[in-house]
Amino acid sequence: MELKKSPKADLEKNKRILLMLGLVVALGVVLLAFEWKSRPSAASSLGNLEVAEVEDEVIPITRQEQVQPPPPPPPPQVVEVLKIVDDNVDILDDLSMFDSEADNETFIDVAPVIQTVKEEKEEEEAQVFFIVEEMPEFPGGEAALRRFIANAIKYPQIAQENGIQGRVYIQFVVDRDGSVTQASVARGVDPSLDKEALRVVNSLPKWKPGMQRGKPVKVSYTVPINFQLQ
Repeated sequence: MELKKSPKADLEKNKRILLMLGLVVALGVVLLAFEWKSRPSAASSLGNLEVAEVEDEVIPITRQEQVQPPPPPPPPQVVEVLKIVDDNVDILDDLSMFDSEADNETFIDVAPVIQTVKEEKEEEEAQVFFIVEEMPEFPGGEAALRRFIANAIKYPQIAQENGIQGRVYIQFVVDRDGSVTQASVARGVDPSLDKEALRVVNSLPKWKPGMQRGKPVKVSYTVPINFQLQ
C-alpha cells in the first residue's frame, strides 16, 4: 500500500531554510556576545577629602662654639747682670797707626793685577755666545746662503744608489773675524751625507761677525742642509 503524505506535513522541503535560519541566528548571537559591553554605574561621590594640618617643624639654630686661643706666654724677664771689674785692671788703649802714603821708596807689585786682567780678556775672547745683540750674517743674507749651499753641494754617489736622503744639521762657530770654525754634525742622517755637509760648511766664505756691546764676538750657528733625491 503506497503511503501518501500531505504537502503541508512534509518537513523536508523547509529543511534548508530552517538550517540557514538557525545558522544566521547562532552567528548573530555570537557576534552580540563579542560586542556586548558592560558600563560601570556612575559614582555618586568621590569621597571626602580631609586636609590634615601639618605643623611647621622648628629647627633649632646651632652655632659652633668658638674656641678661644690660649693666652700668649709672658715675655721673658731680662735680668741685667753687672760685672764689677777691679780698679787695678790695666786697659790697653794704645793703637798702632801705619802710614798708607807711598813715597819714592815704596814698591808696588802690579804683576798679579796685569795677569788677572790678561786672563779675563782671554776668557772673554774664548767665550762662545748663542744669542747676541747682532747675530752673524752671511754676505747677502739667508737667500744667498741657501744659493751657495745648493750650488756647492754634491750628492754622494753611494747615497744615490741606496736611495738615502734626509736633512743634516751642521753646527759651527762664526769667529770674531767672520771665519767659520769648529764645524760639527749636530744631527746626521748617513756618514756620506754628513761628510758632504761638513765639506760644504767648511768652504763657506767669511761672514759678518756677531756683535755684543759693540765688539765682535764668537757666535754659535746651526744650518740645515737638505739632501733630497729627484
